[in-house]
Amino acid sequence: MKLKKFLIVFFIGIYTQCSFAQVKKDTIRVLFVGNSFSYYYNLPEVLNEMSAYSDKVYIDTRHSLVGGSNLSQHLKGENGTETLKILEKEKFDYVVLNHHSLATIDEANTFFESSKKMVELIRSKGAKPIFMMTWAYKSNRDMLKTIAAAYENMCSKLKVDLVPCGKLFDEVRLRRPDLNMFEDDDKHPSKHGTYLNGLTFFKYFTNEKISKIPNRITTTDKNGQKLYLLLLTKENADFLQQLVDDYQFKTR
Repeated sequence: MKLKKFLIVFFIGIYTQCSFAQVKKDTIRVLFVGNSFSYYYNLPEVLNEMSAYSDKVYIDTRHSLVGGSNLSQHLKGENGTETLKILEKEKFDYVVLNHHSLATIDEANTFFESSKKMVELIRSKGAKPIFMMTWAYKSNRDMLKTIAAAYENMCSKLKVDLVPCGKLFDEVRLRRPDLNMFEDDDKHPSKHGTYLNGLTFFKYFTNEKISKIPNRITTTDKNGQKLYLLLLTKENADFLQQLVDDYQFKTR
């Protein structure tokens, strides 16, 4: 009888250790710095929840996002931004940056310099900077040529990775013009747009296939109850997942 109990306890211990080994992941801390292009439908939280489906990486997200802000304001602590305070107090592995949607057009003369200063600041804090390429407005697809060229040139010169959300937005518009990627204001991402951005960052940080990510992204509220962040049809989610899986870009 004693031997039987010993064997039961022994195998339970082995099973527990193996189970723990299977679920153990690397944790990376990611700060999103930018504006409403990242806070519509809570992109940082969406990415955090998507990381639950990664086999290797848990993505702990934080954000410093102020509507209408540009990186120059984040650098100076203007317009209600708190990026400088957050970087001073907390440690991050990566910082995701998005310029104002018109920065490559209205701020073309200062676009590179503000990018360079932000990159230098982030690196001085021991983190790796990443840029999110923004997208063209719904009413003006030609914007993307200017946006893409400016981001690609800047990231090449500064040796910074670029997550090509803007180009993927355009791919959706070419292949599925029926799929609305925008809110009614012509520029902010819809639930489909944020889901696409979340998938793109998931691929960047994990380099894993994303077919296991569900079409419904949930979190829990302060009472521990399920809270829905994004609800897509399976058909639309499958299309966006396949698009990101097939699209080639540099991952971390």
